[in-house]
Amino acid sequence: MKKLSVIAIFSFVGIVAFAQSEKYVKSMEPKVVAIDTTHSADALKDLANSFERIADVEKNQWLPYYYAALANVNAGFMMGMSGGNTGGNASVTDPIADKSEALLNKAEALSKDNSEIYIVKKQIATLRMMADPMSRYMTYGPAAAEALATAKKLNPENPRVYLLEGQDKFYTPEQFGGSKEEAKKLFEEARKKYESFKPESTIHPSWGMAQIQYFMSQMK
Repeated sequence: MKKLSVIAIFSFVGIVAFAQSEKYVKSMEPKVVAIDTTHSADALKDLANSFERIADVEKNQWLPYYYAALANVNAGFMMGMSGGNTGGNASVTDPIADKSEALLNKAEALSKDNSEIYIVKKQIATLRMMADPMSRYMTYGPAAAEALATAKKLNPENPRVYLLEGQDKFYTPEQFGGSKEEAKKLFEEARKKYESFKPESTIHPSWGMAQIQYFMSQMK
């Protein structure tokens, strides 16, 4: 009888854990989709806040912290490039980079040696550099390159590696090593990787294909 009671308790705990897990996934799914479809800084900040609220509840899950960092840094890029200019916006973008980094550190504490986390590390370093490219390149340029190289080493099949490599080539002036032709090759490679890439679940990172389509449309 005692044995049956123990089994019943464990069964109940398992059912509760499954229900909590299912609720977590369902709360995440539409927000994960929104990463690729949200195109304003304010909406991205709202999205980041939504992920952070989930992270506050699901403290053992790395994905909400990761997406909160990603949405924040994407908002930072939009705010830093407002008016079509980069640079001179450190007072706006640095706090966002700081916030993104703090969130990403929490994700990394839960998931070490993760290619996706290094992708966002690269983006944070790029955001910091964009605030003042002339004085910050020597610090944050190598940091961004190192983070991207680590992401690639951890998972050479990660399509977001090639997306970011292509973006770097696309936006860098030719006299500093940029090349639209090289960018196109990298975007094509990224597209191939996306076609074969299978995320671990419906809430694991799969973003980026929309960006590939945008950049490829600029090559025509």
